[in-house]
Amino acid sequence: QVQLVESGGGLVQPGGSLRLSCAASGRTVSAFIMGWFRQAPGKERELVASMILSYGSPSYANSVKGRFTMSKDNAKNTVYLQMNGLKPEDTAVYYCAGGDAWRFWGQGTQVTVSS
Repeated sequence: QVQLVESGGGLVQPGGSLRLSCAASGRTVSAFIMGWFRQAPGKERELVASMILSYGSPSYANSVKGRFTMSKDNAKNTVYLQMNGLKPEDTAVYYCAGGDAWRFWGQGTQVTVSS
């Protein structure tokens, strides 16, 4: 079993930055696929970034490409989502997920972009 714990959410002004962290425990995730999803009120859950950790090359949704960067630290069993140039439409609960068919999920962290 794998436990995923997100942190780093909060309130930020438009144009600001946040870095989300997802710490995994219970098992090393270095061979997993890991991803960041988000869900805004009344909207479907959206995959914003994903990475097969053994390859290390992330993929991004068009809505965040050029602004968000996903990275990993295998030694810490942690993945990150650096979010720059945040917009009000980025407001959502952000979830870390991983494993085959996104088997493992974190509890989510709220990101609010507002002036």
